[in-house]
Amino acid sequence: MISGFHPDPSICRVGETYYLACSSFEYAPGVPIFRSQDLVTWTLVGHALSRPSQLRVADAAPSGGIYAPTLRHHDGRFWMITTNVSDGPGHLLVTADDPAGPWSEPVRIEGAGGIDPDIAWDDEGRCLITWCDAGLRQAELDPTTGALLTEPRLVWEGTGGAHVEGPHLYRVGDLWYLLAAEGGTAAGHMETIARGPSPSGPWEPCPTNPVLSARSTPAPVQSTGHADLVERPDGSWAMVFLAVRPRGYFPSWHVLGRETYAVEIEWRDGWPVPTTPIEPDEIAPAREHLGDELGGEWVGAHVFPDEVLRPAGDGTWLLTAAAGGRSFVGRRQEHTRMVAHARLDANGGTGGLELRLDPTHAVTLEVSGSTVRAIARVGSLTSVLGEAPLDEDALLEIEVRRSPFGVFSYQRGPDEVVARVESAAGRRELGRLDGRYLSTEVAAGFTGRMVGLVAESGEVVVRSFEYRGHDDPDDL
Repeated sequence: MISGFHPDPSICRVGETYYLACSSFEYAPGVPIFRSQDLVTWTLVGHALSRPSQLRVADAAPSGGIYAPTLRHHDGRFWMITTNVSDGPGHLLVTADDPAGPWSEPVRIEGAGGIDPDIAWDDEGRCLITWCDAGLRQAELDPTTGALLTEPRLVWEGTGGAHVEGPHLYRVGDLWYLLAAEGGTAAGHMETIARGPSPSGPWEPCPTNPVLSARSTPAPVQSTGHADLVERPDGSWAMVFLAVRPRGYFPSWHVLGRETYAVEIEWRDGWPVPTTPIEPDEIAPAREHLGDELGGEWVGAHVFPDEVLRPAGDGTWLLTAAAGGRSFVGRRQEHTRMVAHARLDANGGTGGLELRLDPTHAVTLEVSGSTVRAIARVGSLTSVLGEAPLDEDALLEIEVRRSPFGVFSYQRGPDEVVARVESAAGRRELGRLDGRYLSTEVAAGFTGRMVGLVAESGEVVVRSFEYRGHDDPDDL
């Protein structure tokens, strides 16, 4: 499992090692790349789109930018193809010898529209691109130039579910298999599959489709789908897929975004069947500090972090408002329980510590001069929850904790967000907000919560930042 806002997983294996890519939407760098030896423990090794020349998201709206990637290893190289919906037309293809990078400059594929491109090679070595555009379409591709060598043609429309997307093409034995997501990535999400004699069909749908779905079940993990298959060295198979963890009273809300999960696969009568979940015994707690260098988990909204955040000496950092206004840099909330701390000097501007789903669904401890205010934004509503004087050593704190309401209370949200400040006068709560207002069900979109630092205007000195997270077993 890769917890917190890591959707649309795509996986490949080289030898004994697995590599996985996820979508990243408006955040830069884009397309995080993970490595694992066991499909349980994953380590972030880099990003496929790590430079402004590869990734333009300055004009991306929330949930714009980079959509679902496909990651493959072929002919000794890694290949990653994706769509930047905010920088079209067409898809982007990059390659690398090492998945940690550096990755090449993108080859733009302008002849194919839509989203969710897949890349595969047939028995003659021809490169095929399959993508979603009012059904699943396919063409032969010149991967060096991005030119389509054949006219796109519709190859499958799925089994009747809405929004057929996320295609992946495989050769297994004598047959080709086409895996696809249907039903949208909310409660109706499902994964379907078909097989045929060639990469373009004709396709025979699996008689027990969908092969994966949690719809209409009491499972704590829901919206399962958008999957990819991988074969282990011993010939067994596994599947990775996205899912969410809704919590709270009916209808419940998910706040961490769409996460990556895995499951064992058995082949029965020539079809893949999910069996046992592949998961850690527990999600390890985390405690991370902003040190002398930014960790790989740090990203910026519409901007690369190092464009607005730079070292200022003595362990401090200087965060500057972007040319178009507000800057946000931070990391994903990856645990159901979280505390973030920061010490800031805002004598040269206005900024703060922020937990957000997007710019208009956020709780911010905003510092300006010698005052700190807790501000809640829920769509068009902005509310000052409280304010206090701020001394030089004041510590800002945002905590995500269990909802205070009982299991059967209609007031019980997924969690509660509490904003505090600790200064020479003591520790003071400035306000709290029901976590449902920082959920996908309220804000809409495809991302999850982020926590980090914001500059509203001018420059803000960041003296420290810490993230601590753990999962509450009662929530799982």
